[in-house]
Amino acid sequence: MPKEKARPGEDLIARNKRASFDYDLHDRFEAGIVLKGSEVKMLRAGKADLTDSFCTVQRGEAFLHGVSIAAMAGAAFGHVPKGARKLLLHRREIERIDLSIGREGMTAVATRLYFKSGFAKVEIALARGKKIHDKREAIRAQDAEREARAVVVHGQRWYGRG
Repeated sequence: MPKEKARPGEDLIARNKRASFDYDLHDRFEAGIVLKGSEVKMLRAGKADLTDSFCTVQRGEAFLHGVSIAAMAGAAFGHVPKGARKLLLHRREIERIDLSIGREGMTAVATRLYFKSGFAKVEIALARGKKIHDKREAIRAQDAEREARAVVVHGQRWYGRG
């Protein structure tokens, strides 16, 4: 799988590479995040980690848990590095996420964190956990792709020198 680049008009802050390995990703939603000033400054510095981040729905509101935004040294009104953060979504999107988590046994994981038009956004994906044999199959596919790429590159180098 090629390394993901930032999409046009987006400034990528962090990716959850582990999510696509541990889960089968389905529907994706773009959500705004309610942040404090110190959190935004640390995001602009690229100090965020999406590993183990997930979304919950409580009383009709969506919250993002597990996102680690480094604490800002010397901030007058700092923030909690791993606190829950409210997500800004449409009511129908929140209902869809809540239904998928509750009835279908899915998980809502954060896959990307980025700035779009100056606003911090997070991409939430509805996901179903992979079994161990699925993960092994994914590793085999990655290895085969890597080997094929190496053969192609090696073959091109060999022809170039002859």
